[in-house]
Amino acid sequence: MPARLIINADDFGLTAGINRSIAELHDAGAISSATLMADGSEFRDAVDIAKARPNLSVGCHIVLVDGIPISAPEDIPTLIGADGKSFRVSLIEFVIDALLGRIRETDVLREAAAQVQKLQRAGIDITHLDTHKHTHLFPVIARPLLHVAERCSIGAVRNPFEQPWSMQGGILRQLQVHALRYFRSQFFSLPQIRSGVVTTTEGTIGISATGDLNAATLAHILASMPEGTWELVCHPGYNDEDLELVPTRLREERNIERLALLDAAPQKFSQPNPPQLIHYGQLGVYSAKRELGQYIPPTGYEKVL
Repeated sequence: MPARLIINADDFGLTAGINRSIAELHDAGAISSATLMADGSEFRDAVDIAKARPNLSVGCHIVLVDGIPISAPEDIPTLIGADGKSFRVSLIEFVIDALLGRIRETDVLREAAAQVQKLQRAGIDITHLDTHKHTHLFPVIARPLLHVAERCSIGAVRNPFEQPWSMQGGILRQLQVHALRYFRSQFFSLPQIRSGVVTTTEGTIGISATGDLNAATLAHILASMPEGTWELVCHPGYNDEDLELVPTRLREERNIERLALLDAAPQKFSQPNPPQLIHYGQLGVYSAKRELGQYIPPTGYEKVL
């Protein structure tokens, strides 16, 4: 049986150039899914692009660090940074506070639900969830996130743990990604994952290669992929003036990833016995209903909390 591969572009809605890249890559058969940021400056443009492409599976890219909340800051105080308005800028500070119990799960629940329901109210059928900077590695984030997924009829979530066979980058980066696998057993023991109410893949590839995902690296990862269902996470875009206004470490790297996907992905799928390119809407408890046209997405006005 061939491997099944989801190619998911993060940061949908962040800039018009990122949106354009995602549209072009999907039209070229180089990505199958994308995750949309509820607080992105080009949210409406992303919604229009998604609605024009019904075969593009759209998830919600939950932002809890380095961004602006949808909820009122006073309603989610343990998620708010020093300025009293935005999330913490530092991922390290977020991780320390999460591990020390300084982030309340009720705050995560409230903000995740607000972001999800903003997409649903815009008419997006959310097929899956993931998080900006993979913060749902940590149980204090994963627990409320999966509760929101279950209550909002979202059948899949990113497996935030990379596999040893796909590790890339320098030794420090690989050690960091490997160390985070400590939380893997806790993630898979959560009730929604264990019961299958919310499904996931066998692993996510490309995490350690973020910032270094050029055509050669991508081709190597795809050539190494064994049987199973995997997600390749990527961050394509155009390094334009709009991106200059956004606080992100990925700038020209987004353009390199865009070109790598246009080069390596079609080549891989044209070879003998290629992986099957699927999207997140084809996974989970709602996939059969979607295929039959019987799935009715939530409106975003349902009671979640």
